[in-house]
Amino acid sequence: MNIGYDAKRIVRNGSGLGNYGRTLINDLTRIVGDDTALYLYAPDPGKEHLRSQVHPSDRLQFVYPGKTLVKSLWRSHGILKDLRRDGIDIFHGLSGELPWGIHASGIRSVVTIHDLIFIRHPEYFYWWDAKIYAAKFHRTVKEADRIIAISECTKRDVVQLGGVSPDRIDVVYQSCDTSFRQVAAEDRKRQVRDRYKLPRRYVISVGTIEKRKNILLAVKALHSLPEELFLVIVGRTTPYADQVRKYVSNNKLDHRVLFLHNVPTADLPALYQMAEAFVYPSRYEGFGIPVIEAIQSGLPVVACTGSCLEEAGGPDCLYVSPDDDEAMAHALLQVVSGAEGREARIESAQRYVRRFEGGNVAAQVLNVYQRLVSR
Repeated sequence: MNIGYDAKRIVRNGSGLGNYGRTLINDLTRIVGDDTALYLYAPDPGKEHLRSQVHPSDRLQFVYPGKTLVKSLWRSHGILKDLRRDGIDIFHGLSGELPWGIHASGIRSVVTIHDLIFIRHPEYFYWWDAKIYAAKFHRTVKEADRIIAISECTKRDVVQLGGVSPDRIDVVYQSCDTSFRQVAAEDRKRQVRDRYKLPRRYVISVGTIEKRKNILLAVKALHSLPEELFLVIVGRTTPYADQVRKYVSNNKLDHRVLFLHNVPTADLPALYQMAEAFVYPSRYEGFGIPVIEAIQSGLPVVACTGSCLEEAGGPDCLYVSPDDDEAMAHALLQVVSGAEGREARIESAQRYVRRFEGGNVAAQVLNVYQRLVSR
């Protein structure tokens, strides 16, 4: 079986869709048989440090377009001739898109839908972008033979907002890199603490600082938390970050909130492991990988209700309304160092998230392929 993949995000995106693709491909290369070849189709080689995160394998090769004036047109149209040339049996759109006409080409197709935030909450997007994303989604689900949703929440959205029969959808949770389970050495922790001038006690949040992620809720909760407890916010900034900084300044919380940007992935395990808890107050997610990373790192988690975060974190994390800062503060007090039942909560959550790790997820995706070609 020859399986092709849309690898644009694999070679260009450092997080999110890029991590999803790289982790899945690495897990698949470990379990597929010698009779299976994986082809990663990308419009260009992208970034070497991201491409190199895909482990070398005799079963794997990258494919780039020949001479083409517009790479995006190759990815959406011209790629079909390359798929035929390579004898591709199944093409998997890892980031919610498929080439135009793939259904008519006879090449079977699978697409992963991560979220429909652009339809469910278009207010977080530029008007025209939301319209384009929605149009691509509706076209793609018509073309696809099978749809993979990364959570039950996303499946419900695809059924409700896309008019898709649930029989066409497989829920396969997003796989998560297990590197966060590896305990950072004490020397490494000291280096990271010194590099970022970390406070002694802190709660951490990791993710783009954007309105949907709602980090202002956690900032407001500081008013009801012990003075010595800080909030460390790790992530790329957007204009929303200015709103958060203004609130921090106006409420004299500058000494208790630390913003960190451009943090390399290699520093994240130590940053997580030195924290007392992880907070993820997002209003809406397709899955929420940082929740899994935090749990693997040995942290209790407080997140928000309203999307899929209960699926990601399981029953032993705490969840509050995305508009209730007092509830957020109360929940954090139940999970910081010294709180009763903290360790038991962490251990239970770690058992829960093992379902998202490695080969189990890859095996489920491979099963989708095998069922598709056997029909």
